[in-house]
Amino acid sequence: MISHRRAASPFLYPSVAGSPSPPSPPVSAAAAEIEPPMAALTRLLPRAPLTSRVSVSFLQRCSSSSAPASHSDSQISPPPFTFSPNLTRRDPKDRNVQWVFLGCPGVGKGTYASRLCNLLGVPHIATGDLVRDELSSSGALSDQLKEIVNQGKLVSDEIVLSLLSKRLEAGEAKGESGFILDGFPRTIRQAEILEGMIDIDLVVNLKLREDVLIEKCLGRRLCSQCGKNFNMASINVKGENGNPAISMAPLLPPANCMSKLITRADDTEEVVRERLRIYSEKSQPVEDFYCSRGKLLEFDLPGGIPESWPKLLEALDLDDYEEKRSAAA
Repeated sequence: MISHRRAASPFLYPSVAGSPSPPSPPVSAAAAEIEPPMAALTRLLPRAPLTSRVSVSFLQRCSSSSAPASHSDSQISPPPFTFSPNLTRRDPKDRNVQWVFLGCPGVGKGTYASRLCNLLGVPHIATGDLVRDELSSSGALSDQLKEIVNQGKLVSDEIVLSLLSKRLEAGEAKGESGFILDGFPRTIRQAEILEGMIDIDLVVNLKLREDVLIEKCLGRRLCSQCGKNFNMASINVKGENGNPAISMAPLLPPANCMSKLITRADDTEEVVRERLRIYSEKSQPVEDFYCSRGKLLEFDLPGGIPESWPKLLEALDLDDYEEKRSAAA
């Protein structure tokens, strides 16, 4: 069962203890289409519990990660993950999860979120996919989206949240008991509205050095025939200024795709740097928002998938879960 927080209106900003709620944003014409699915979601789902049980080993690592390092500890490399103060969450081995994955463009949110979804048996929900699915359908909202996209405008929060609420409602009807959101929320307003709708257990913020991110983005390729993504960059960055060395092997295409590879028009160094700047500007308030609520886990990718995946499972207290699940299959 998906945990949800009831509210008189899904677009009221949730109150912070000791302070009044800011006024809700004006309802646009698009909001008229949003309220029915939001209201249905409110009726359908129960209120989330205010507290939740936490895995003991996870909390022990959380406490130790925030404790001052002793002299003997200073010689040991720190883990690639840090926790927000007083982080609490449910044990993913005992229940399905309601997580959010954040991170810069090109960091690999979709890759790691998808792997975790397969491991935990929950759906991978990316708002970009929801928009593309709606564009391929018919109806008033689809027509509105096509007009927005054709004009080069950004899709409004109201429309994105409408699509998300309908997706969660459909998942609830099918018996889904959790999810991982990929790359959403992106702004503080989206985070505040989402917090009033759903009880998010944990927010995983994937991080990677900017020079590595740029090299990785510039190596991206798309097969014009099958639509799969590949990466031609072979990254070997030396450690300097306190940053560890990072190596990432290329994700090469099969021979039949090699001659059909294309580069995205916006994958230039200038555009990539600007995307990262804008993301950093908008994401910091979102990270602070979840950190203040004890829900943020920051994970520095130590390398490619072979190096990062085991470390990520360790950070999430799932390092023995993959092996046990495979053995039980």
